[in-house]
Amino acid sequence: MLSKNELKYIQSLCQKKQRVQEGLFIAEGPKLATELLNSNYEVKKIYATANWIAQNPTSIDTTLVSETELQKISSLQTANEVLLICRQKENKISPVLLGKLSLLIDGIQDPGNLGTIIRIADWFGITQIIASEDTVELTNPKVIQSTMGSFIRVQCWYTHLPTLLKTTKLPVYGALLDGRSVMGVKPLNEGLLVIGNESKGIRPEVLPYIKHAITIPKLGGAESLNAAVATGILLSHLCAMPK
Repeated sequence: MLSKNELKYIQSLCQKKQRVQEGLFIAEGPKLATELLNSNYEVKKIYATANWIAQNPTSIDTTLVSETELQKISSLQTANEVLLICRQKENKISPVLLGKLSLLIDGIQDPGNLGTIIRIADWFGITQIIASEDTVELTNPKVIQSTMGSFIRVQCWYTHLPTLLKTTKLPVYGALLDGRSVMGVKPLNEGLLVIGNESKGIRPEVLPYIKHAITIPKLGGAESLNAAVATGILLSHLCAMPK
């Protein structure tokens, strides 16, 4: 049985300010629960239905809740068996850019887009993403949910992108409408791929550092592509895939 104070506290973690203050985040659903419980993330507390508890014995502090109570603390339209409160991780080391292809995210605002980009990166073996400081934060519940667990395997940093780009000698690729067709670009073993904001694209301060503008050829009449969809198409051509 949830107390009113407990209910309010869990609901407060849907707000960025409270998550930052507490250093916690929320994850929901059986798949994410399984991934987190088998990872090195610290799970502080679990709220779950009787069915989930019966099938997932754990020594972590767990509170039995009804489906109605779970819905009250859920950020999902339809709650799904289990909600976890987890400790955020701090990236204390800088990203290693040499010898790999990394994603740079410039001002992505939609949580679903960022979460899907992280999931796509995981699919193609991209292990790190560097995001601009105004990109939606990783621990937003909708970001966590959209990753489907991929945030556990893909590290994310937030920094001032022009400062980072100023210091690198790696080839920098950018998704731009007037770029060279990605179909003609050879797979990359090393470099940076910049993906811009959903509506504004890559900001002017970042553009001077892009030495290889690339685009996805258009056959139909659509004005643009969703940022996550574009990322998936670009990576399918840029990643050196095993034969």
